[in-house]
Amino acid sequence: MKHWLFLFFLLFSGFLKLAAQTNSAHKDTVQTPSAYTLLEAFQHGHFHGHFRQFSMATDNTRQLTDYYAIAAGGGLHFSSAPYYGFSVGVGGMFNFNLASSDLGAKDPSTGAKNRYEIGLFDIENAANRNDLDRMESFWMRYERRNFHVTLGKQNIQTPFINHQDSRMRPTAVSGIWLNSTLSERLRLEGGWIWGISPRSTVNWYSVESSIGLYPSGLNPNGSASGYPEHLKSKGLALVGLHLKMGKNWKGQMWDQWVENIFNTAYTRLDGNYSLGNGHHLLLGLQLVRQDALNSGGNEEPSKSYFVKNGHSHVISTQAGWERGRWQALAAYTRTTAEGRFLTPREWGREPFYTFMSRERIEGSGDVHAATLRCNWQDEHEKWQIGLAYGHFYLPDVKNVEMNKYTFPAYRQLNAEARYTFERALQGLKAHFLYVWKGRMGDTYGNDRYVINRVNMSQYNLILNYTW
Repeated sequence: MKHWLFLFFLLFSGFLKLAAQTNSAHKDTVQTPSAYTLLEAFQHGHFHGHFRQFSMATDNTRQLTDYYAIAAGGGLHFSSAPYYGFSVGVGGMFNFNLASSDLGAKDPSTGAKNRYEIGLFDIENAANRNDLDRMESFWMRYERRNFHVTLGKQNIQTPFINHQDSRMRPTAVSGIWLNSTLSERLRLEGGWIWGISPRSTVNWYSVESSIGLYPSGLNPNGSASGYPEHLKSKGLALVGLHLKMGKNWKGQMWDQWVENIFNTAYTRLDGNYSLGNGHHLLLGLQLVRQDALNSGGNEEPSKSYFVKNGHSHVISTQAGWERGRWQALAAYTRTTAEGRFLTPREWGREPFYTFMSRERIEGSGDVHAATLRCNWQDEHEKWQIGLAYGHFYLPDVKNVEMNKYTFPAYRQLNAEARYTFERALQGLKAHFLYVWKGRMGDTYGNDRYVINRVNMSQYNLILNYTW
């Protein structure tokens, strides 16, 4: 029953909007930015939705199990017009498994489970093919001039809590979020989060229980991580500043404080210098410092998320060239050997310049990563083509102190193409992504370090229709 409450709300709001059209003769029929009555708040409201079809196939090396899945679904959202500065929004998503291999079966030779395709559905229940709906948003907002604050279920985009929208539905949060433009050069955002619904799930969780829904890897001593369902935290606070420094530089400064577990400080600077004749020099720098809070989530070390008194540092840099429809970028990321860089994968993808879809360096310390990218789009922005190649030097798979997920060093190639349709198919976009990953580190003859990790190819075709 609860899964259909948001549909009732959407239908009810649509009825109010229709009724308003027949009962508002006393008002100007031209829509205004704000409503004069509660009824007009719905009359002037806005519906939007989307449909998505996602096909994914993973080709593992030799006799290791291959996988495929075809998912389809969509979402419907409604937001009212402001009424004395207040507005409301509600929306949800549905999803179906149209066809797939057995995503709950283990590979016969290694005992490994499916890693990628299950993310299109419900990672907590591989057999769930139909009950995949989720209330995505349910919020109230107050707006005034250059300020608004939103309370409830919503989407936010920050360096470490973000949509990571590369499956069927994005990560959403529940909390209070403020956004204020202080000047032309300074914007502030931040808030308090008490609930998270990660992508590839259908439920909502407290902050503490959302950590560990994905595979949790190993403790620094080699034992299985025991933090899932054993962390204690009242929630998390974030604050971010966006700055424009002259005409060439812009920056971000963030602090993410996860009560009783860890703190992450993040700084980013991006520069864009004109070299004349349409040529531009692109520069970037990111710095991260992490520190454990108290005992890292649990007084028992085997059940903590962050090592007590532990900390880590990351530096990521980028340099590139841009002219017209072409862009070329080179990036380097270094995670120091002081400790593992940790951020819950359930919350979002890492923001580093070397990030490539389908893999992360999160969970490792003493990492060197280097990537090259080339991007092109046509003059009408209908076609977008991208090619990326990277080397990721992770610690040895047996060095579990620095390698939480025992992932070997690897190299990766991503090739993708996006096309935006027009005319009769306006609103439809297609995205094809091919991923290849090759082994560089030693796997000691153990295919558990190989399957769904290296020596593999993956094919993705995504169709999105928005209205």
